[in-house]
Amino acid sequence: MRRRQLGRTLRAMRERLSLTQEEAAAQTQGRISSAKLSRIENAKNAAAAADVEALLDLYGVKDEDLRGDLIRLTREGAQRGWWQSYRSVLSPVYQDFISLEAEASTIRTWQVASIPGLLQTPQYAHAAITSTAMSEAISDRVQALVEVRLARQSVLTRHQPLRLRAIIGEAALRTRLADATIMFDQLSRLLHFATLPNVDIQVLPSTAPLTVGQTGSFSIFGFGDLVELGVVHLEQLTSALYVEDLEQVSVYADAHVALTAAALSVEQSLDLIIQARDQK
Repeated sequence: MRRRQLGRTLRAMRERLSLTQEEAAAQTQGRISSAKLSRIENAKNAAAAADVEALLDLYGVKDEDLRGDLIRLTREGAQRGWWQSYRSVLSPVYQDFISLEAEASTIRTWQVASIPGLLQTPQYAHAAITSTAMSEAISDRVQALVEVRLARQSVLTRHQPLRLRAIIGEAALRTRLADATIMFDQLSRLLHFATLPNVDIQVLPSTAPLTVGQTGSFSIFGFGDLVELGVVHLEQLTSALYVEDLEQVSVYADAHVALTAAALSVEQSLDLIIQARDQK
C-alpha cells in the first residue's frame, strides 16, 4: 500500500507537467528507464530512495516536508506491518485496509448502524464479527480477528496519533444484544475514547431528516498534505471497494461534511450516548 501511495503521487506530479513516462525517463539521463518508471508508478517494484529523489528534482518539488514524506514512504515500502503475523487469518483486502489505516493521519467515518472498529470493546467486536461471519472459515478465526481489531486501535494512542472523526447512526447505540452488559460497556468505551483530543464522536439521531448517509457507511483515509493519496473505503459483506479517484473522494468528503452538520454536536452526542447507556 505504501508503494501504491508513492506511485500514485509520482504519477500525478508527472501528469501535472504533461510529461509522458518516456519523456520523464529521458530527462533522467538514463538513470530511470520508462519501464522502471512504469513499475514504480504502478507499485510493481519497490523504488530506491535515490530514484525518487531524482524524480522529485525533475518534477521541481521543493517542499521539504513533502519530499520527506515521500522518501519515508519509499524507505518503509518494504517493511513488514504487525498485521502480517496474522496473514493466515486475514484476507488480502483486509490487510490493505489495515495498511491504509496504519499510514493514515486522519480518518473520517460514517457508520449507519454499528460502532466503528477503532472504538469497539473486545466483547462487542466478538459479537459484531460473529454476526457477519457467513462461512465456517470466518467462524473458525473469530478470536484472531478480534485480536486484530483491538490491535488496530493503537493508531489512536501512538506517538503521532490518528485523527478520527466518527459519525455514528443512533441505531448503533440502541443495538440489543443477548448480554446487555456488552452494550453498556461499549457505550462507556465510546465515552472514554471521546476524552482523547484526537477523537471526535457525533451521533446522527434517528429523528434527523433523510441525509446522504442513507446510501451506506464509508470511511475516508487522509494522508496529510498528500491530498492525492486520499482513499475511500466501502465495506461490503464479502468484499470491499476502494475509491481513489480524486473527484470521487471529494464527493465523499462533501458527504461527510453534510453528515457532520446534520448530526448532533459533540457535546449533545455524548449526552445521548450516556442516556442510551443508562437505559441498558
